[in-house]
Amino acid sequence: MSDLTTDADAVTPPAVPDFSPALTNEKGIAQATALFHEAFGADPDGVWYAPGRVNIIGEHTDYNGGLALPIALPHRAFLALRRRDDRTVRLISPQTREAVDVLDLDAIGPKGTPGEVPHWAAYIAGVAWALERDGLGPLPGFDAALVSCVPLGAGLSSSAALECATSVALDEIAGLALAGPADAPADAGRARLVTSCVRAENEMAGAPTGGMDQSASLRCRAGHALELDCRDGEAVHVPFDLAAEGLALLVIDTRAKHSLADGQYGARRSACERAAEILGVEFLADIAPERLEEALATLRERGGEEAELLVARARHVVTEIARTVELVSLLSDGSPLAGEKLARVGELMDASHESLRVDYEVTCPELDVAVEAARAAGAHGARMTGGGFGGSAIALVDAGRVDDVARAVVAAYAREGFTPPAFLDAVPSAPAGRATA
Repeated sequence: MSDLTTDADAVTPPAVPDFSPALTNEKGIAQATALFHEAFGADPDGVWYAPGRVNIIGEHTDYNGGLALPIALPHRAFLALRRRDDRTVRLISPQTREAVDVLDLDAIGPKGTPGEVPHWAAYIAGVAWALERDGLGPLPGFDAALVSCVPLGAGLSSSAALECATSVALDEIAGLALAGPADAPADAGRARLVTSCVRAENEMAGAPTGGMDQSASLRCRAGHALELDCRDGEAVHVPFDLAAEGLALLVIDTRAKHSLADGQYGARRSACERAAEILGVEFLADIAPERLEEALATLRERGGEEAELLVARARHVVTEIARTVELVSLLSDGSPLAGEKLARVGELMDASHESLRVDYEVTCPELDVAVEAARAAGAHGARMTGGGFGGSAIALVDAGRVDDVARAVVAAYAREGFTPPAFLDAVPSAPAGRATA
């Protein structure tokens, strides 16, 4: 009897999930310093870092004056930086090591102007530009080398990490004294830095985002989520120590193309602004849940050809804020995250994804498949996170089931013919600061 098998008989073993590790401070410092020395032939004044973020719930609420609930990731951008005595800025990254970007702080300007800064350099030089326009200049020029392990295009705020690392570095070398150290942060000063980082992203990079990403990177706390009121910037630290509860937050990087500068994000924001104008409110967050049906009826009556679109966008925003309020209340009540409470948290995450899929229309097949596969494999709840149109999803899972859920997502992607996803462990981590070994 032959032991030969045909291709049809062969069974391909399931792919092993690909987890993207976070750089330790030691490795981040070493890599950024080595790149700096290679490019500039000197040692930096220091290395500063800022984390990416993942949002537990409260999506597309920031520019609508609502609530969000992000955590800082252990995945960070590391920036080795040295002060200069002139106004020149020189920038290098592993992806651009063949050509140093050279800029002049007196010549740079917003996107679409003669001083426009190309590509990733806008997120770094733009922070200096914005700080000066907040009355915090003139700032010195600087040389900087960037190394980051925040996945690009994954909806985990890789750009905000660049901005925030730059802000705490410039805060220190220019003696602004706003940030304070990461283990004793000065929140009011960090909130001011957030404003400049957001302005850099909006005006210099041309991405019309709200302030949630930068607030998370600069103002989160290890072991906590950040309840952020995006209207006034007020923040409350909410206990979120999942490991102590026997739980984990699994991030699923779909590796689907993700961009906030291609018009879709801006279109959602513009629709919300139009809906608020029709309703006579400053932000859609001003619509109380009990007034939602009345508000939707007004939009149907006065919204013209876009009426149903405006209804859907407004419905998502108002119900998403209500879900965020309820989830924060559950996490803050002091009882274990188990039983009916855990089930309700999962339901809120699931409802958030459905609203983003149906009413806000920012999911994609890769996100939907990831969420469905995670739920089927035992996740308590799962949803897309970030701006959408690609990017990442999150799943709340039992700590002992992380690998099982990840394998289920990999298998589902294989069945659909998608590019294999990557995964991250989302441990609530510390805010931006100077990196120390």
